[in-house]
Amino acid sequence: MPTYIYAITGADHPLRLDGLQGVGDPPSPLRTVAGGDVTAVVSDAPEGLRAKHRDVLAHEAVLESLMADGATLPMRFGLLGPDDDQVGDALRRDGDAYRARLAELAGHVEFNLKAARDEQDLLLEIVAESDEIRELNERTRSGAAGQDDRIALGELVAGQVAERGKERAEKTLERLLPSAARAARAEPAAGQFLNVSFLVPAPSADAFVRAVRDEADRQGEACTFTLTGPLPPYSFV
Repeated sequence: MPTYIYAITGADHPLRLDGLQGVGDPPSPLRTVAGGDVTAVVSDAPEGLRAKHRDVLAHEAVLESLMADGATLPMRFGLLGPDDDQVGDALRRDGDAYRARLAELAGHVEFNLKAARDEQDLLLEIVAESDEIRELNERTRSGAAGQDDRIALGELVAGQVAERGKERAEKTLERLLPSAARAARAEPAAGQFLNVSFLVPAPSADAFVRAVRDEADRQGEACTFTLTGPLPPYSFV
């Protein structure tokens, strides 16, 4: 039977699993698989596992309890190993890397920040600051622009949107990085200029949140900052 993997810890972690339930219906009992100086918290993997609300909550509860007691590498929901023996083999094979990452993540949490700028506000700025775009826009609005002009306008605007978004993202990161240990960037969704996860020392979490709020205030009402956390440090495992 496949082995469901919740997390990896050091062999010295207290691993207090009493009262915790695994995924599945009925819930699978939790157990540990040791491999050298690291240990995986696992259970049997139920057939047809999907990200049901109960199972996601059970997974998160296991991670939160483990992280409260010591350094933990959280695995994302749904990670399976072939069986306990092969999970143990992997722990022994890659033990040095796991121990190094555990040392890095000890006492840290993750925050994810997504930032977007109001599209209309951005377009008004682009038109106001570019004579060429403003002229092409006026010709398009009046009906005097040909197909080539409309294509050129679209390309120029798209280029400016990308360039300005990149510049704003870099400045935002530059101001927030001093409040974090590390950052891991992801591709922003449409309409966003930034999607980044920060690794933050747990005692500094409140200060980091204040830094993000200050940055949101600095950028004004045209920008929307969505901060999620504290989370298990998935992005840094």
